[in-house]
Amino acid sequence: MQTVAAVTMVRDDAFFLKAWLRHYGEMFGRENCYIVNHGRGAEVAALAEGCNIIGIPGDPHKNFDVKRWGLLNNIVGGLRRYYKHVIVGDVDELVVVDPDLGGSLLDFVKDAPEGRVVTPLGLEVIHRIDLEPDAIDDVILGPRRYVRPAPHYSKPCIVSAPVKIARGGHFTQYDKVHAPDELFLMHLKFCDFGAYVGVMDHRNDVTASVQASIKDASIGRHWFAEARGEDRAVFEAFAELGCRMTLICILCAAKCAAASNHAARRDFSTLTGRNTTPSTNCQSALTV
Repeated sequence: MQTVAAVTMVRDDAFFLKAWLRHYGEMFGRENCYIVNHGRGAEVAALAEGCNIIGIPGDPHKNFDVKRWGLLNNIVGGLRRYYKHVIVGDVDELVVVDPDLGGSLLDFVKDAPEGRVVTPLGLEVIHRIDLEPDAIDDVILGPRRYVRPAPHYSKPCIVSAPVKIARGGHFTQYDKVHAPDELFLMHLKFCDFGAYVGVMDHRNDVTASVQASIKDASIGRHWFAEARGEDRAVFEAFAELGCRMTLICILCAAKCAAASNHAARRDFSTLTGRNTTPSTNCQSALTV
């Protein structure tokens, strides 16, 4: 039986798909990555070459998120018969392991017990537009160095038990929480202002084409233009968090430098694109 598969669903979202492929594709091998290509987008198919691509129609319809997670549940259930663990989530969510553990995410799942659901700690990578003027061209951590705690993104996403995952992936029908200290789920929605605007424009277009209410669509309010708010104000508000922020890139670099196993650095290097070294202001980064 194979060790681990990664599963996601995407529609015309190249920015986050590139990060997802760089992270899971390089670590697990693309042959163990499963991507539902909603709308059979040509760019998604090209980027995901070598992965297992499942094309589905992109026709507008109501109850999108309910149907989406029904499909993902069935895919996870099927793959569990061939893999010890299945990691499932949105394309802008990446599970990473603390380098202090001395191994990669692949090493973690190889040693992880089966028959359970594992929940990483949610961290939201944010774009401080007042401090980080550069756009993201490739890797994310490095150009982006700040996170905020995101408990609602502590999702039960590493599955090796027969469970049903709720809409949005926020909980499962499993009676115990397994939340190892060394696991994190990086949510990337707010990691880049320009990417955020583009993604939100696309989502608003999708819901407008369906002509359904927020209730009928059974999806987050942010998919609707009337509930979106002002984009720049959302990002400017991140500055108000001040010293409560974590300088994530420096923190990760400090951990990586202390780890003796190169595999421990590999999880974060897929996000940073390089092996960094601790900054001189590392101590301030650790005062969360």
